Amino acid sequence: MASGALEGDSDMQRLVLVTGPSGAGRSTAINVLEDLGYEAIDNLPLSLVPRLLDGPARPVPLALGLDVRNRDFSASNLIELIDRLTRMPDYAPEVLYLDCSPEHLLRRFNETRRRHPLTPEGDPLQGIEAERDLLAPIRVRADVLIDTTELSPHDLREELSQWFGGGRDRRLVVSVQSFSYKRGVPRGVDVMFDCRFLNNPHWEPALRALDGRDRAVQDYVKADPRFAEFFEKVRDLVLFTLPAHLKEGKTHLAIGFGCTGGQHRSVTLAEKMADSLAEAGWQVSKRHRELERRHLATAPAEEPDPAVPARDAQPSMCGGRN
Repeated sequence: MASGALEGDSDMQRLVLVTGPSGAGRSTAINVLEDLGYEAIDNLPLSLVPRLLDGPARPVPLALGLDVRNRDFSASNLIELIDRLTRMPDYAPEVLYLDCSPEHLLRRFNETRRRHPLTPEGDPLQGIEAERDLLAPIRVRADVLIDTTELSPHDLREELSQWFGGGRDRRLVVSVQSFSYKRGVPRGVDVMFDCRFLNNPHWEPALRALDGRDRAVQDYVKADPRFAEFFEKVRDLVLFTLPAHLKEGKTHLAIGFGCTGGQHRSVTLAEKMADSLAEAGWQVSKRHRELERRHLATAPAEEPDPAVPARDAQPSMCGGRN
């Protein structure tokens, strides 16, 4: 979703109102916008926003974090503020709404052992559900809606840079992901390729505990006589379409490779494809969803940074020029 403010008059000052349920990544978004050159203010009472904007325009765009911790926060008050800002001729307001599934929000609160602001002495799930109901009218008014359920802090930064980076150094970021079909298709994947027809290293006892990042597994998968032609055709197709996506104005393309367990064949294909695209000059990120889940299940219980959306692990990055 996007409003006309994204393409608004250059004389108008850009103003981003950042909101969404607690734990969805609002603090991370505020920090990212500040890094992008915005003057960022978090947890500002709604009644003080008009006073802040009174007077001459600032030389940089503004980002205001608004959430239920504010003493005068309510959906009606925020909607009234949005309407008021929309009528101000010197500002181009946009509502950035960060959403997340209730299950992931609950996991984030449990991992960080934080209390929900609406139920500080009670069940976090009750607070999560109450807050989502409270924010429902604001979600409908969002100009930019980002679901952080499957996003790492790095992914969220990339997404925000695309929306609010001002068009500087516009490029197409390619995300190559591996996954297991048994756990469902990842959200946000634009193109998917099924690798389940390739020989499966799972049935080799010496390879079963390894994954597609290991040379022995890669050599086994590549030894399948169908691998080379399949990989070349997919790579050529992707390289053929990437410039067209960039010309069309697309800023992110997610490519998924799926197999049965998400450990061997899909990881091998994702690794090889990411390397090949990076060698061709494209900016590429990699993510292996099932390996990240396995890492989370075996890792010791550490308290993650409560200010950022939690996920199993951050994706690795491959360099590129585009």
